[in-house]
Amino acid sequence: QVQLVESGGGLVQAGESLRLSCAASGSIFRINDMGWYRQVPGKQRELVASITSGKSTNYTDSVKDRFTISRDNAKNTVYLQMSSLRPDDTAVYYCNAHIITGPLPMFQIYWGRGTQVTVSS
Repeated sequence: QVQLVESGGGLVQAGESLRLSCAASGSIFRINDMGWYRQVPGKQRELVASITSGKSTNYTDSVKDRFTISRDNAKNTVYLQMSSLRPDDTAVYYCNAHIITGPLPMFQIYWGRGTQVTVSS
């Protein structure tokens, strides 16, 4: 079994920073892409940022120059450093990972349970 566990969410004021972490554990052979998504009530879950195993990154436009995604492959962990937070960043943030659990090059997508980020004005 594979688990993704997020941490680091909380309540902050506009302009402040937060760092999210997501650690993958279990029967992991290899992790390909990892990413962070967010969702607010009544809206679809949206991609915030992603990072490949080679550490190439991709960001949604609204977080470029404010958020930084990184990963520690030795620890099977992905991070999201969020700076200059705005009230419209308020959401539940979910970790996502494409994980290969055996010798065949076939991955499954795993999700964490989410962590709440609330930014007050």
